[in-house]
Amino acid sequence: MCRWLAYSGTPLLLDTILYRPKHSLIDQSLHARMGVETTNGDGFGIGWYAPESGNETPAILRDIGPAWNNRNLREIAQHVKSHLLFAHIRASTGTAVQQTNCHPFRHGRWMWMHNGSVKGFHEMRRELSLAVDPALFLDIEGTTDSEVMFFLAMTLGLEEDPPEAVARMVGLLEQTGREHGIQAPVQMTVAVTNGTTVWAFRYASEGVARSLYYSTKVDSLRALHPDATYLQELSEDTRLVVSEPLGDLPGAWNEVPDHSYGIVHGGHDSLHEFAPVRP
Repeated sequence: MCRWLAYSGTPLLLDTILYRPKHSLIDQSLHARMGVETTNGDGFGIGWYAPESGNETPAILRDIGPAWNNRNLREIAQHVKSHLLFAHIRASTGTAVQQTNCHPFRHGRWMWMHNGSVKGFHEMRRELSLAVDPALFLDIEGTTDSEVMFFLAMTLGLEEDPPEAVARMVGLLEQTGREHGIQAPVQMTVAVTNGTTVWAFRYASEGVARSLYYSTKVDSLRALHPDATYLQELSEDTRLVVSEPLGDLPGAWNEVPDHSYGIVHGGHDSLHEFAPVRP
């Protein structure tokens, strides 16, 4: 599968988020502890917003090589700051290792990334692709289930109501799966953002969904760990959502409940139940 993180809060150098934590996402590209695979070397991607540039759309960097030895990623991470970052390391579930299959995916100001799979996607791909709005269809560049999920969510109202659109997308996948004799097609953790709000989803049609965690509020962490000076540099609106914890600081990480989604916006966060909406 894959590993990912979503960061929102104090503008930081990307290096601070991607490389410096004890069990950083770069470390996870070689030594993942909670994923299906230990190594996630089938490409990577980062996407970030830079409001000072006057551009509402995120910048995207994607490459087919492993994240752990990419000099361009290291160079950018040491010089670019952002208040909102998506980062993803890929372990392919069968689709080609190519740049257009690396996450995050972008459409306008929106970004999307996914860990998991759609069981039977090969059999359902044509039908699901034809359910994408024709005005969006030509923007699909790769061959992954993840990108089709994104454009189905866009088709089903992502820009107006992200939780409802994702619920309808999952409902469509499950309905289509049943029509093809696949009873439990969806395994996912998904992050999506419009540049100001982050939504993160954890769901599986059957069994337990892939791991997902969110960071404890900064003011609570300061109280727990007054000697951790770096926490003083973070604003209270700083949040991280990750496939697996970036370190072992006690009290820093909380598991996202299965069949739920979280919203992070302006220093506030909330958890909600998630259930597919059938077509």
